[in-house]
Amino acid sequence: QVQLVESGGGLVQPGGSLRLSCTASGTIFSAYALGWYRQAPGKQRELVAHITRIRSTNYADSVKGRFTISRDDGKNTVYLQMNSLKPEDTAVYYCNKVPFGVYWGQGTQVTVSS
Repeated sequence: QVQLVESGGGLVQPGGSLRLSCTASGTIFSAYALGWYRQAPGKQRELVAHITRIRSTNYADSVKGRFTISRDDGKNTVYLQMNSLKPEDTAVYYCNKVPFGVYWGQGTQVTVSS
């Protein structure tokens, strides 16, 4: 069974940085395009960063220039470096395939507040 474990979230002040990690078991990340999704209270889950198997990247306009997605297929891990964080980045962050698969992890909470 596929398991996705996200970590690295927390409380940070506006302008701060966080680095999220997501490690998978029961699947081989190198076979898929991967993404980071987020869901804020009362909103739908959205894809904010996407990396292909050949490491091409795409970002939602709201995070472009501030977030960087990367992957280490040897560790079955995908990362999200988040800089210049804003209160509107507050959400639970999840990793998954792109398009997303059936299995989701528990997510990691990111709260941006002074």
